[in-house]
Amino acid sequence: MITRITGQLVRLGEAEARIDVGAFEYEVFVPEFVRRQLQVSLGQTISLKTIEYIEGNPQQGRLTPRLVGFLSEAELEFFELVCSVDGMGVKKTLRSMVRPVREVAEAIEEQNVKELSLLPGIGPAMSERIVAKLRRRMAKFALMVAKEFPEAKVADKGVLGEALEALISLGFNSVEAREKIDAVSTGKTKFKTVEDVILAIYQQEKK
Repeated sequence: MITRITGQLVRLGEAEARIDVGAFEYEVFVPEFVRRQLQVSLGQTISLKTIEYIEGNPQQGRLTPRLVGFLSEAELEFFELVCSVDGMGVKKTLRSMVRPVREVAEAIEEQNVKELSLLPGIGPAMSERIVAKLRRRMAKFALMVAKEFPEAKVADKGVLGEALEALISLGFNSVEAREKIDAVSTGKTKFKTVEDVILAIYQQEKK
């Protein structure tokens, strides 16, 4: 399985990117929220995290391997979670994810079915299904920021240290990440999991 591809971005279509890697040129499908970020990188060397899926009809003997690319592990994880909802799948998720991850994740976390229904191919019934399965798993994606910062080494261990690393992977610099964790870890609050910390930060920012 191809999990990452690095090369020169030679073409960017409505739903796919062409990447020149040595003697080969690969076609990688990208959601709209990724395509927009790639617009300024045409002609430059880029690196995409990828998932692979098979498209076609086995009974007709026509099976084609496809790649879907993302700029971060967080984007990839978000996409796979949406794909896991019954009735979605890779192709439908590709067509529907036209808004930034943060906006869609926030709509899911806040159970905003009306907002989700505005996404292409996502009606009220599917919106309800998405919320039912993914709510309370979207807080960390709702905290994503567009600007990326260099990763920092984290000295802390345990749940809070892991939460710090998670925030850095979402685009926060180490100072911002530490401030957010400090804001929710005062007093006698104890967190059992990283997800608990992320959810607390999300709820703190919504106040």
